Amino acid sequence: MRRRLVISYLLLMVLVLLALETPLAATLASRETDRVRADRLADATRFASLAGPALRGGGAGPLTGELVSYDQLYGIGAAVVDRDGRALVVSTSWRTGRDTRAALDTALAGQQFNGPDSVWPWVDGPLVVAVPINDGGEVLGAVVTATPVAKVRRTVTAWWLLLAGIGLLAVLACVSTAFGLAGWVLRPVTELDAVTHEIAEGDRGARVQDRWGPPELRRLAASFNHMAAVVADVMDRQRAFVAHASHQLRNPLTALRLRVEELGPSVVDQDGRAEHRLALEETDRLALVLDGLLTLARAEREQNERVTVDAAAVAASRVAAWEPLARHRSVTLRLAAAGPAYARTVPTAVDQALDALIDNAIKFSGDGGEVTVAVRHADGGTALEVRDTGPGMTSGQLDQATERFWRAPDAQNIEGAGLGLTIVAVLVDASDGRLTMHPGQPRGLVAELWFPGPCGTDPPSDAGAPALPAGAG
Repeated sequence: MRRRLVISYLLLMVLVLLALETPLAATLASRETDRVRADRLADATRFASLAGPALRGGGAGPLTGELVSYDQLYGIGAAVVDRDGRALVVSTSWRTGRDTRAALDTALAGQQFNGPDSVWPWVDGPLVVAVPINDGGEVLGAVVTATPVAKVRRTVTAWWLLLAGIGLLAVLACVSTAFGLAGWVLRPVTELDAVTHEIAEGDRGARVQDRWGPPELRRLAASFNHMAAVVADVMDRQRAFVAHASHQLRNPLTALRLRVEELGPSVVDQDGRAEHRLALEETDRLALVLDGLLTLARAEREQNERVTVDAAAVAASRVAAWEPLARHRSVTLRLAAAGPAYARTVPTAVDQALDALIDNAIKFSGDGGEVTVAVRHADGGTALEVRDTGPGMTSGQLDQATERFWRAPDAQNIEGAGLGLTIVAVLVDASDGRLTMHPGQPRGLVAELWFPGPCGTDPPSDAGAPALPAGAG
């Protein structure tokens, strides 16, 4: 945009210079031509006054010497002709041409002739002047001079070059001023663009300086800051409400479960015992939903803080933590990692993401299933892959898998809150990573996490938040 502004300023300046300098250049060429033409007319008139008596007496008189001396001194060819157009006296460099014949015809008709009107740098023909020789109103002949225009062209060219130089300096000054002016005008826009990207990357505290630029852009910057503050406040209030509501519902839910559980011994009917068991399962499911909402609220509040962790070590600890549950459900859980693999993420991102993915993999693999957690270096960062042998998902289901509370149609009766993959997506996005899922071969699902590598010599961090509980997916 700055380049377009500078080009528009420059174009306007060039148009102004053309509008001013073109008439001035034409005026300078015309003035120089008129100056030379006036001198030649004076010389031709003097020769005509000398030629009158000579023509009446039938001889050349002193004209021959005058024209020869004039030609030798100024290099200007001249000629005197009678009324029939016959040359009576000519100078050494005189040459007859189309211009001189036209000039003689005009002069013999009793009128002065001079041409061209202006001498331009690209004109080669001579400047021709012709005056009639009169005697009592009778035209006896004519005097014509042909002046080379090389000197006039040099003078006009010098003036034009001077004008071009002045115009070039004006253009350079315009460009310099235009860049400064465009920078001043666009500085708020450039900063607004940068702050918009910062806010999009998660820095909700970024704001635009509203002290520079035109008043309209300063007002725009102030309005943008107000809008960003309002949006950040609304988001904080929303997330705080989710966290507070989830936390406040935990105690009543715990008390409700205890009361429902205490009703068990008093229920003797077989159908009543089944309903009692379903009520307990629903309270457990609601507890999982509240835990997932709390975890999601914490994940969404993460801003810019990054830590460097050994993803291979984290994966080993999570595999060890989930091994008892996998063994209880007859699922083989194994780890494939060779050496440290460092990643730079928001705190606990690797822990919680692996917990959610391993939980889902064990849950859907079924008896005799296999779950493999692999860690490797890829694309300048670290990739963690969780592969299972469950039923997998279709392409349409994969597109919806990270939506909040979404459950596959064939998994409605399986425990879980539908928030596990949503939490994984939020954590990965906050860490500038990637979450990709695709069907496994010959069956199952492959979920791959990618996190950027550490910056420079960042030391690995062991800090982390408590992992997701089993069944939080």
